[in-house]
Amino acid sequence: MIKTYYRLTKPGIIYGNLVSTVAGFLLASHLHVNFYLFIATLLGTALIIGSACVLNNIMDRDIDSKMERTRARAMVKGSIPIINAVVFAIILGLLGSAMLILFVNILTFIIGLVGFFSYVVLYTPIKKRSVYGTLVGSISGATPPVAGYCAVTGRFDTAALLLFIILVVWQMPHFYAIAIYRLKDYASAKIPVLPVKKGIPFTKITMTGYIILFILATIVLKFAGFAGYTYLAVMLITGISWFAYMIKGFKVKDDSLWARKMFRYSLIVLLAFCVTISVSVLLP
Repeated sequence: MIKTYYRLTKPGIIYGNLVSTVAGFLLASHLHVNFYLFIATLLGTALIIGSACVLNNIMDRDIDSKMERTRARAMVKGSIPIINAVVFAIILGLLGSAMLILFVNILTFIIGLVGFFSYVVLYTPIKKRSVYGTLVGSISGATPPVAGYCAVTGRFDTAALLLFIILVVWQMPHFYAIAIYRLKDYASAKIPVLPVKKGIPFTKITMTGYIILFILATIVLKFAGFAGYTYLAVMLITGISWFAYMIKGFKVKDDSLWARKMFRYSLIVLLAFCVTISVSVLLP
């Protein structure tokens, strides 16, 4: 039963977001890491994300039952009563909020609240009705690195804004790649993601635009003085390689296979970004 509740928090999403939280925290720390602040930031952020994911599972149980990859989730099968899941989400949210308010700072709590609100209140219902659901959802996914950064600095500055923009534009091609290779699932659940509503060719064009924006945004981070030339070189290599594979996608015969590889490569790009900004103070 413990494992069932654990899975209800979507641990994959939590761990993925914590990677970018760590990156933002280390970027702001400049090697002077406050261990207790670091742990409090990660725990508080993880608990709030977990709370949002539990509520998302509750609200999405209707469409999850129509999709192959989600129909075995606990809320679909009824293995956890709805009231129990709601209480669980509330407890996680309160614990996470208390952790950030008491041991980090109010700004980080507000950023976590923005991520929670945009994911649960905005994204979860909008994605069932509008093609812009993915864009709305990118807001919540871009808050963890900002939270990590602001936990250290206590302010929202240019670096925090750039981190937010970079993560927003990275997420769009990342999630559109998922939508392409999971096209049948989304179509059967009647979720109006871009490939379903506008077609795969239009989605690829849109992805290309976002990848260009990603490359430009990562360059700005360096010339704004928050990273060095090694970071710039790494991000140019990974970003241009990502762009090149995107262009290759216009000629492939198997869109699903290409999209799966595109999705995996997007994770490599994100990891490269997170690692390089984490150790940027050590790099020229």
